[in-house]
Amino acid sequence: MNRFTSLLVAVAALVPSVLSAQVDRSQAPEPGPAPEIVLGDYTVDKLENGLTLIVVENHKLPRVSYRLTLDVDPIFEGARAGYTSMAGSLMRAGTANRTKAEIDEAVDRVGASFGTSGFGMNGRCLVQHSETLLEIMSDVLMNPTFPEAELEKERKQTLSGFASSATDANQISGRLSRAMTYGLSHPYGESSNETTVKAITRSDLLEHYASIWKPNVAYLVVVGDITPAQAKKQAEQYFGEWRPAEVQAQRYARPIPPKGNRVCFAPVPGAVQSVIDITFPVYLKPGHPDVVAVSVMNTMLGGFFGSRLNQNLREDKAYTYGARSSLGPDELVGRFSAQASVRNEVTDSSLVEFLSEIRTMVETPASDSTLQFVKNYLNGSFALSLERPETIARFALNIERYGYPADYYATYLARLEAVTTEDVQRVARTYLRPDNMNITIAGNRDIADGLAQFTASGQVEFFDPFGEPLKDLDPAPEGMTALDVFNAYYEARGGVSKLEKVKSVKTKGSMAAGPMQLEVVEAYNNGGAGFTRISAGGNVMQETRFNGTKGSETAMGQVQAMDEKGVMGAKRNHDLLSLLHLADYGMTAELLGIESINEVPHYLVEIRQDGTVAETHWFDVSTGLRKRTVRSESSPRGDMTITLDYSGTTEAKGILFDSEMTMKTGGQEMKMTITEVDINSKLNSADYAVD
Repeated sequence: MNRFTSLLVAVAALVPSVLSAQVDRSQAPEPGPAPEIVLGDYTVDKLENGLTLIVVENHKLPRVSYRLTLDVDPIFEGARAGYTSMAGSLMRAGTANRTKAEIDEAVDRVGASFGTSGFGMNGRCLVQHSETLLEIMSDVLMNPTFPEAELEKERKQTLSGFASSATDANQISGRLSRAMTYGLSHPYGESSNETTVKAITRSDLLEHYASIWKPNVAYLVVVGDITPAQAKKQAEQYFGEWRPAEVQAQRYARPIPPKGNRVCFAPVPGAVQSVIDITFPVYLKPGHPDVVAVSVMNTMLGGFFGSRLNQNLREDKAYTYGARSSLGPDELVGRFSAQASVRNEVTDSSLVEFLSEIRTMVETPASDSTLQFVKNYLNGSFALSLERPETIARFALNIERYGYPADYYATYLARLEAVTTEDVQRVARTYLRPDNMNITIAGNRDIADGLAQFTASGQVEFFDPFGEPLKDLDPAPEGMTALDVFNAYYEARGGVSKLEKVKSVKTKGSMAAGPMQLEVVEAYNNGGAGFTRISAGGNVMQETRFNGTKGSETAMGQVQAMDEKGVMGAKRNHDLLSLLHLADYGMTAELLGIESINEVPHYLVEIRQDGTVAETHWFDVSTGLRKRTVRSESSPRGDMTITLDYSGTTEAKGILFDSEMTMKTGGQEMKMTITEVDINSKLNSADYAVD
C-alpha cells in the first residue's frame, strides 16, 4: 500500500513591527511563537517480502543514495565478540558472482561509494549509474560468501589494531565506560579482544548473516533525484527476490546504576592526560514526552561550547580543551556520559568540578535567560539540519521505526519553546544520579591513589584496557631485577662487549606519513655527537644536530637550540648501552613483573625520572628483545604519549638492530623501515656541527 505523507516547508518568517519610536530598548523583547515547521514530502511503501521503502525526493543534483537498515535487537557476541562487525566488513569481500577486487573495481568505475556494516549497507552514485550500483548491492546482499582468505586478512588487521588500542587512553576509556555502565555480559558493554577475535570462524559470519538479514525487518531509504514510482520499481527489481523469515528477539538483564559513586581506573603507561568519563545507565525511550526537556537540560549542562561544564573546566579553570556531556533516548537502554581529557595533575580538581556541576543541575533551577539561550541554540541547530535531505530521510525512518506521530518533527520547535525551567529541573532530578555514578578514568597509574575520596567505598577499582578487572602481573623470577632484563636484551642483540666496541652507527630508512614517503637518516658516534635528518623528495623537513655538548632542532626552516633536557636526551639517544647507564641521565628502573602482549609473556620495566614514570618497556621473556616502548614527550602542541612497537631486526657485524618500528600517537600511526645499517664508518663533523 502506498502512503504519501506531507510533512514540510518551513514557514519561519517573522515580520517585525515598525514601532521604533515606541520601543523600550532597556527591556528584551518577548519571544514570539514557535515557527510552524512543515517538513518536506516523503513516501512510505512496503514490498511483498516485507521490505519497507522510504523515498525522499531531492532534484537539485543528479545523484541518489540508498541506505538499507536492519531493525533488530542488539546481539551479545560473548566469546566471539567482534563477529558482527567483521561480518559487516566482509559482506562486500566477495559474492558467488564477484571477488572483492571485482566489486571494488565495479564501484570505482562508476564513481560510486558503497559500504557494508553488521546491520546495514549504503551506496551513493549519480542517477545514471543507479542500476549498476543497485545490481552490486543486490549481489552483495543476497550472495555473500565471506571468503576465508579475506577473513584472515581482517583478523590480522584487527589484531594489529589491538596493539595500538591497548595503550590509547581514549579507546580504553570508551571500552571501560561502556563496560561499567552496562556490564560485560550486555551487548552495549562487551568489547572484542585478542582472544575473541581469534575465536571467530567463517561459520559465525554465515550464521549472523542467515539469522538477521531479512527484508521483513529492513528499511530501504532512498534519497535524491528520483521519484517514488522509480524507486519502488528499482526496489522490486533488485530486492524483491530477498526472502523473509522470522528474526529471533533478544532479551537482556536490565543494567542498573551503582549503589554509590565508584571510581573505575584503567592504568595507561606513559599517559600525560586523564580521560574522564562519568556515566550511568538511563531509561528513556525514543518518543518519550521527556525527550525534548532532557535535550535542553543536557545541552545546558554539557551539550555545546557554551555549556556549564565547558565554561567551567575549559574557559574558567583551563583544565581541558573541552568538556561535554550526552544523554539520549534508546529503545533498550541509554546512558549519561560526561567527558573530558585533563592534565594528570588536575584530575582530582576536574572531578570536583564535574560532580559540582552535575549536582547543581539537579538542585538549582536555571535562570530564564540561560534557558532561552539554550533553546535558541537548539532552535538554530534544528533549522540548519533541515537544509540536508538526509535529515528528512532520518526523520522519516524514525517516524516509521519508532511509531512517532506523523507531526512529531513538525511540532518539535513548539515543544522546545514550551520547555520551562521547572521542566529542566524535573528531568534533571529524574534522569541524573549525582550519588550513583561510575567515574571512569583512563590514565597514569600514579594519580589513582588520590581518587579514593570520590568513591562511596573509599576504594579505587582497577581494570584492564578491555574493561576486565585488572589482574596482578605474573611475578618475575625471584631475585631478578630490571638490570638483568637489560643485560639479557643486550645479550640478545649481540652482547655488551660487541656494543662497547662500536665507534659509530649510521642507519637509513623510510617512513610513510600520509601520502608522503619520507627518508630518514640517523648517524652518531657511540655516546657522542650525531644527527637525525628527515627528508621528502630531497628536501629536508626536519633535522636534529648534536655536537657532544650542545644541539639544535630544525623544522620547516626554523632553528631552535636544544634546552638542557634536549641535550640530555640526545646524549642518551646516541648511547648504545643507555639502559645500563640510566643513572647518568637521572633515571631509575624497576621490574614490575610479567605481562602478556598477544598472549606472549613480556617483562614489564618502568623507568622513572624526577619521581614520575617517563617510559615503560616490554621485553620478550623468551628472546630477550624489546617489543614495545611507551613514553611521554613534550611538543609545541603539548604533552603527548608515544607508543613504539618493534616488529623486526636486521644484523650488522654480528649486532642486531630494530628494522621495523610502528609509532602511534594522537590517533596517528607511522611505520618506519630501516633499509641500511653501517657500523664504524667515519662521520662528517659538518653534518652535526651546531652554530
